[in-house]
Amino acid sequence: MLSIGPLKPVLTALLLPPGGLLVLIFLGCLLARTYRRLAWGIVMLASATMWILACDATASGLSRLLLKSYAPISAQDLNKAQAIVVLGGGVDKFAPEFGSEELSSTAYKRLAYATHLTKQTHLPVLFAGGKGWAASGNQYGSEAEIAEHTMARDFGLQLKWLDKTSRDTRENASSAYEVLSPLGIKRIALVTNDWHMQRSLRNFEQAGFEVLPAPMGYLQPPLNTPTDFVPTVSGLSQSYLVLREWLGLLLT
Repeated sequence: MLSIGPLKPVLTALLLPPGGLLVLIFLGCLLARTYRRLAWGIVMLASATMWILACDATASGLSRLLLKSYAPISAQDLNKAQAIVVLGGGVDKFAPEFGSEELSSTAYKRLAYATHLTKQTHLPVLFAGGKGWAASGNQYGSEAEIAEHTMARDFGLQLKWLDKTSRDTRENASSAYEVLSPLGIKRIALVTNDWHMQRSLRNFEQAGFEVLPAPMGYLQPPLNTPTDFVPTVSGLSQSYLVLREWLGLLLT
């Protein structure tokens, strides 16, 4: 059976902003000579949509409208967990200052929060992350192996289990279940960004886990100033994350 996994990064880039809107603008340019009014309409619509999606206020509104947010895990729920599972979030392949591949900012913050939780509870930690669909062929190690090195170097702790093979959230869940369920571990504290939690929770529950959400890395709320309606790189990035997760939920 043909898998669309390798096509996910390309399809996502073409469907979601800014790629999808740039495709529309390019289409409008192609039509300009023959269908002038239609072309201008497409270009103006795509440009206006780009502006709106690049505003912090829009990203915040989309998040509230399309995704569920989760409260930080309570001490009571954390004490119910049998293990902590932290999801990978990408690798920076070019990190010459360290002389090796490093976790992306997203992945590092997830690992740091899992470390914070395990120091409170002494629960064992599983890191889920192989080489994602978007990883290039020159990525040397799996994300889990990089996380193991980072955990020891920066926090002085050891990861209990490494999932070195999974390529997306669904595979994170199934691989983690294969490792933990034979040990009688089915109630986990799941660490990932708040905007990623809804889809992750669904995948891990479908795999057979009882999941206690441990969200972190929340989208920052708008400042309630005029700058909330001015396009920024961060605003567009946050809108992209929200729309990507919403699309993932529709397809899960």
